[in-house]
Amino acid sequence: MRSTVTDQPKHPDGLKAELLEIALDAAYRAGAFLRDGRPDDLGVAATKSSAVDVVTEMDIASEKLITGLLAERRPHDGVLGEEGASVEGTSGVQWVIDPIDGTVNYLYGLPSWAVSIAVRVDGETVVGVVHAPVRGETYRAVLGEGAYINDRPARVRPAPELGLALVGTGFGYRAERRSKQADVLRELIPQVRDIRRGGSAAIDLCDVAVGRLDAYYERGLNAWDYAAGDLIAREAGALTGGRPTEPLSPDLTIAAPPGLFEVLQARLEDLGAWHD
Repeated sequence: MRSTVTDQPKHPDGLKAELLEIALDAAYRAGAFLRDGRPDDLGVAATKSSAVDVVTEMDIASEKLITGLLAERRPHDGVLGEEGASVEGTSGVQWVIDPIDGTVNYLYGLPSWAVSIAVRVDGETVVGVVHAPVRGETYRAVLGEGAYINDRPARVRPAPELGLALVGTGFGYRAERRSKQADVLRELIPQVRDIRRGGSAAIDLCDVAVGRLDAYYERGLNAWDYAAGDLIAREAGALTGGRPTEPLSPDLTIAAPPGLFEVLQARLEDLGAWHD
């Protein structure tokens, strides 16, 4: 019996494999450029939401490197980049790029920064790559095919009780938001094992995926911050979302294994972690 259009895979494996290969290539090239080319006198090219939310010269150069490669390999695709790259595209494929996730860490010479690249097909994320050159680690996932750290399968930890959970979080750049986030944290910290703040949302989500964190939450993230890490965490067995019944969004991003996710989400809802 001949297949109909509706019998075909929504995202053919060949396309996903091609997109993963390109995402890895772009992430490796950008990562090597950033690691090996970081000047000792690294400058701040601009600011974003506040004077402490920096855009470095290397941030901008990294995004240009990635988008230049994409223009050669997939010229009809759309692009959404943190540093201003925006192309609508006509293919139904969109690349969501954070050229340096953890910009302040990079600026100060701290190791927790990464190149984050996600690929959406018709609005659904099908590929995620987070490359952390100083860690020597690359996290990747393809929708329906699991998650990996380098060449090893990634899997979340079994869910502990909330009181035994090591929870990652982050803070916004505006003083008003940080103040509210500190209020939430003050209430939450006595109820968990401890809190970690790494400075890169993409790496934090991947740390949930590989079991280095039990859970992670943050308010104020954008799609380029979480798109790749979200898929990697989900493919490793985590649940992700925002407020109850809502997807992850700038209001709130949560990732944790089933059993812990629901408890943490409810607690964050009670604490008003989703608003300033």
